[in-house]
Amino acid sequence: MSTPTTTDPVSAPLKEHPVVSQDVWLAERKKLLAREKELTQLQDEVNEQRRALPWVRVEKDYVFDTAEGPKKLADLFQGRNQLMVYHFMLTPGDDHLCGGCSLLSDHVDAARQHFEHADLSFIAISRAPLSQIDAVKKRMGWKFKWVSSGNTDFNYDFGVSFRPGQQGKQYNYAPLEGYEGEDLHGTSVFVKNQQGEVFHTYSCYARGNEKIAGVFSYLDLVPKGRNEQSTMSWVELHDEYEKESSGSCGCGC
Repeated sequence: MSTPTTTDPVSAPLKEHPVVSQDVWLAERKKLLAREKELTQLQDEVNEQRRALPWVRVEKDYVFDTAEGPKKLADLFQGRNQLMVYHFMLTPGDDHLCGGCSLLSDHVDAARQHFEHADLSFIAISRAPLSQIDAVKKRMGWKFKWVSSGNTDFNYDFGVSFRPGQQGKQYNYAPLEGYEGEDLHGTSVFVKNQQGEVFHTYSCYARGNEKIAGVFSYLDLVPKGRNEQSTMSWVELHDEYEKESSGSCGCGC
């Protein structure tokens, strides 16, 4: 979910567009509404199929480094029955901060006051050590829990990290060609039953993560859309937008 830098999206001109009467616009809008309703119905069907997926029991005894000491996966549920893990691509010792992961993470603290009430906990997990994680949290102002899986196989087992020289890499349920990095991003969902057993129910990667980044829904409603020169080229870390507007050339330097 890395993000190339670009020029200021505000400066991109609006494209020429037909201008019509209110009656013509209304007729075209109703045509689109019919398609939107089809899409909503299809999305409801897909959501139901997602909930109906079979579960896989998590057999491995993962132990994570947390601010409260070592914790097992079952401990991360924070008293709830459902857990969403965001695999934040933060590589140990690498100062690169993924703009896409950061964009998604900017949504979490506002949303979690609601989804926690609906029996869902959220946690970010990276291979980076806690000291590196805490520095990023402090810079970005995030409050959600974020733990380190650096002493476990967790990231590798869930398809978001790769060992040096690894052959046959798989990402998003397909062969991964030409990627030399060690980490990518994803989302995984787990449930815990009354006996304390943990099950993996779902994972998504790549654009599948857009479902938990509401900014895309806002931009998809407006004339410029995502206004991309390349995938997510409009995204910067939220503490860098002000720098750009105060005279930066926007080149990311």
